Order: sequence, then C-alpha cells, then structure tokens
Amino acid sequence: MVTVVQNTQVLLLASVLLAACLAKLMIRKPVGAAPEHVHGVPMPAGLRRATALRQGRPVNVGLGLAEGILGLSLLITSHFSVRLATTVTFAAAAWVVGELRVRRPDAGCGCFGGLSTKGVGRRSVIRAVLFTAAAVASLGAPRTGIDVLRNGPAQVILVLALELALFAALSPELSVLLERHGLLGLRHKPLEPCERRRSPLAETYATLYDSAEWLRYEESVSSAAPLDVWREGCWRFLVFPARVDEQEVEIVFAVSTAARDRTVRAAISPLLRSLAPAP
Repeated sequence: MVTVVQNTQVLLLASVLLAACLAKLMIRKPVGAAPEHVHGVPMPAGLRRATALRQGRPVNVGLGLAEGILGLSLLITSHFSVRLATTVTFAAAAWVVGELRVRRPDAGCGCFGGLSTKGVGRRSVIRAVLFTAAAVASLGAPRTGIDVLRNGPAQVILVLALELALFAALSPELSVLLERHGLLGLRHKPLEPCERRRSPLAETYATLYDSAEWLRYEESVSSAAPLDVWREGCWRFLVFPARVDEQEVEIVFAVSTAARDRTVRAAISPLLRSLAPAP
C-alpha cells in the first residue's frame, strides 16, 4: 500500500504542475501598480518592486514553462534528481505562500496564473504544505507517471481521485474558474470589501480569543478590558496592558474584519498606544 501511495503522488504532482503551467500560459492576470499601503500600513519600496516583478507576464511565462517541463519529466522518468527538484519546487512555493500570507494577505499567490486572484488564506497555505508532503513521499516512488497509468493497480485511481477532491476543496481557484464560465452566476454572491464590511465588536472579540496570537500572550495580558480600540480599513486594533519579561508593555492585536479567513496579528511596544488615532 505504501508503494501505491508513493506512485500516486507522482501522478498527482505531475497533474498539478501541468495544470499550473497551462493556467499561467493561457489565463492572464491584469497587472496593476503595487499599492503603497496595505490595510493602512505603508509597504516598503523593495516589497512593492518585488510584487510588481512577480506579477509580470515574463515571470509568469517562465515559471509556467519550468513547471510544465518538471511535470512532463515526472511522467517519463523516475530519476531521483527530478523528484528532488520537484520537492524543492513545492517547498519553495510553500515558503512563498506563507510569506504572502503574512506580508501581503490581500494579494493572490499566482499559483495558477490569472485564476489565483483571491487573497492568500489558510486554505492556500495548507494546500501548499500538503503538496510539499506529497513531493517528499514521491521521492521513493519506483515508477514513472506513465508506468503508473499503464500498469498501476486500481487503488492508484481511487487514491488519486480522493487526493484531487481534497486539493480541489482547498483551492480558491476552482470558484474563480466556475465564475469565469458563468457557472456560479446565480448562486455566488460577491463578498463585500473588508474595509466597508460591518464588523461587530463581538465578532472581533470572538476572532481574537480563538486565535493563536491570543493564546500566546494571554498569560501576559494584565487586564480583560482593552485600553483602546479603533479600526483602520480591514483591521480593528485592540491595545491591552501586559507584562513581558518583567517590563510593563502594551500588546496591540490587529484583528481582520474580513468575512472569511480572518487573521490576528500581535505586536509588543510601549509606544504604540501614543501613536493610535483618537477614537
């Protein structure tokens, strides 16, 4: 059964790489100027330039061709170097998606060209990590992708179908593709922009208390009531007094006001309260 799973990963990764190649070559994403601010926070000039470069057509075509070559190689050869290159590629992609989740949550990952326009959420990060795990599992697969298709046991098709269903559920690109073909026109309601969405304070508290950042600092917070609360764009900020490393500080939690995939971030500083705008 272990060999069946390993061989299935070869087919899965080849399919994903070829699909990503076709999407990057055939579906263009409109390129706009990189914003100078994200959720009210100024973007460094270097990050703006990197964002514009990543969204450029030449970069997308180059990445698509590289992914296509790697996907075809998985089908025709079982050489270890090809499997290793695939693993490194997916590991690098997982790192990039994780960085985008932290630094540019408003931007799409570009994983599937113009289909990857939605902001990077938890599903995209989980998908990238699972793809990396599949690439690691494929290192020991004894067969090429074509051999698995021709002579593989019936269990391969079953495992492949289950994995494709899982990754489809984790892929925001699927809904974008259906929308492009008008298949979700009657059922899909566009989400209200997070900066204009009504976000009750109770929702913010629920999101905060359920987050890993709150659990990380909960023991340090010295008051159940925040010192200050205000909202800027897609974020609501809450300032709590705290004691960290025997010092009196303030912890500022930034809670997303988006309808889905709300995130929470935290920063420690004795100065941030004085910089907060008046309520």
